[in-house]
Amino acid sequence: MTIDLIRAKALGDIPHGFLGRRGGVSTGAYASLNVGIGSDDDPAAIFENRRRATEAVLPGAKLVGLYQVHSADAVTVIEPFDDAIRPHADALVTNRPGLALGILTADCAPVLFADAHAGVVAAAHAGWKGALGGVTDSTILAMEAIGAHRDRIVAAVGPCIARASYEVDDAFIRRFCEADPENERFFADGRADHYQFDLEAYVVSRLAVAGIGRIEALGLDTYTDDDRFFSYRRATHRGEPSYGRQISIIGL
Repeated sequence: MTIDLIRAKALGDIPHGFLGRRGGVSTGAYASLNVGIGSDDDPAAIFENRRRATEAVLPGAKLVGLYQVHSADAVTVIEPFDDAIRPHADALVTNRPGLALGILTADCAPVLFADAHAGVVAAAHAGWKGALGGVTDSTILAMEAIGAHRDRIVAAVGPCIARASYEVDDAFIRRFCEADPENERFFADGRADHYQFDLEAYVVSRLAVAGIGRIEALGLDTYTDDDRFFSYRRATHRGEPSYGRQISIIGL
């Protein structure tokens, strides 16, 4: 099975890809392109999957990742660092060629950014907490700090859990509406005392408000497409003991 490399038209010729779960060597619950270092999968399989993913997007590049903590923190990368010393953050920014910036997800929204003119790219992990906290805003500021201009930045939001699959409770919607009453528009009524949250639309809105003029949302639901994507919430609902992670990569 070949690697499922999903590209965004908005990012043009910038080397990038939102990868699903196909094309790797892992088995069982992790089949097949599981790249999650924090999972209980065979470390040798994870290493090979990460190698394959990197080669599919930017052959010969060094994959750089994070210890993701659902924060709003962005890290500027000027040289490769080892997986053992991954910074605790949720976005990566660089203007150095040969670095493949990788973000792991399993329902959260991966966001890839590029200012092709300035030669600056970025990748962000936007779960609900990081998105609400402003991880996309932090990413844009970090890009600007090394030469990007937000009116030239394009962004693409990759596969994530869709509104129809994302049920939340009263406390969740209150948190968003206390931050901004207009956030109510990202919630649809669900069963009693529950709502359906549109994470993708919320992330797109944050990008638009920040001044990003070209934004592409792929509209792919990780929860419902179990043949193509890993999903934390799906694994939880099924009572499965663990789950894999997919990767989104961009580089120069």
